[in-house]
This record gives sequence, C-alpha cells and structure tokens, in this order.
Amino acid sequence: MAERCGWAGQEPIYVAYHDSEWGVPEYDSRALWEKLILDGFQAGLSWITILKKRENFRAAFRGFDPDVIATWGEAEVARLLDDPGIVRHRGKIEATIGNARAWQRIEAAGGFDDFLWRYVDHRPLQNSWQSLAEVPAFTPLSTRISKDLKKAGFRFCGPTIVYAFMQACGLVNDHLVGCPCHDWVAGLARPRTAGARGPERGP
Repeated sequence: MAERCGWAGQEPIYVAYHDSEWGVPEYDSRALWEKLILDGFQAGLSWITILKKRENFRAAFRGFDPDVIATWGEAEVARLLDDPGIVRHRGKIEATIGNARAWQRIEAAGGFDDFLWRYVDHRPLQNSWQSLAEVPAFTPLSTRISKDLKKAGFRFCGPTIVYAFMQACGLVNDHLVGCPCHDWVAGLARPRTAGARGPERGP
C-alpha cells in the first residue's frame, strides 16, 4: 500500500496539508505571496508551528492583502509584536511590510504569479525521489530565484526558504514516487494559464 511522504507524520492538520495543499500548483498572485511570507516566518522554526498559527497570521495580517500591508508602519509593527497568536519577530514583521511593497512593484510590472512561474517555463517541474534523503534543501534554481527576489526588494527569502516555497506551491513536485499524491500532483501539471487553480482535495 502506498504511503504518504514521511514528513507528514500523524497529526491531522499536517496530514490534511500534505494531502490537499502541498505540491498543488498555485497560480494566484496574492496566495503565492502569502505562502512566501509564511515560509519566511518559518525560518528557524518548523513548518507545523506556522501551519497551526496560519489562521492567526491571516487575521493579524488582514488576509495577507499586500496592498493593505504596504501602507503599514510602526504602529502596525507594534500591534503585531503584541499578538501572541503569531511569531513575534520584529525583523520578519518589518520584512513583510517591505515585501508587500516589493510585491506591488512586481505585480504592476506584469504579475507576481508570472514572475515566479516563468522560472519553470510555466509548467511544474517533476521529480522522482524514492526517499526523503534524496530531496534537496535547495537547488541552483531556488538560489537564482532567491537572488532575483532580493534584488526586487524581498527579505527572508534565502535559497532554502524559496525551495520550500516552490515545493509547497507546486512549482516542483517533490512528493516521493511511493506517495499517493505524487501521481495526482503530476497529473495537475500543465502549461500555466491565468487564473488556473488546482483542486482543493487530494486523492
């Protein structure tokens, strides 16, 4: 019987995330930005820590609307530093505000979604890993994207963070070949079209 990727563990929230979200191609510009921000907050922590706080983050950051967050200043930073429901890290909070402004510039220039998907020629990359030990922490491509994001004004977007983001948002399919989600996610691979979204639930 096929088994899930080992990192999913047994916690229901993590299993559900693995089965329905991780690796599904995401084409929405705002949703891509939200995930990159959350991956930045994960730095130095585990993803399940962020996942359990995700709804708190969404409430605190007003639905992760970059156009709203781009207008924030010290008052909002202070509010967030007092919010026990999120990761209270001044550097990451301030970076989120700057990243919202960077998103606005990229979005106005042609779309944050297109900016990211062009790195994979608008079609998810497909890997065939047999074990978790084979899966890299970062790649030359994630390093390149990281450098370009930093040039565009983003922070907390190193190569490892970017690769985790690529895996989560389906720019690359890193489900193990023995995982039932591998073929399902592979079947979602197609040339990107504006507004295309993957199904909400896995196999």
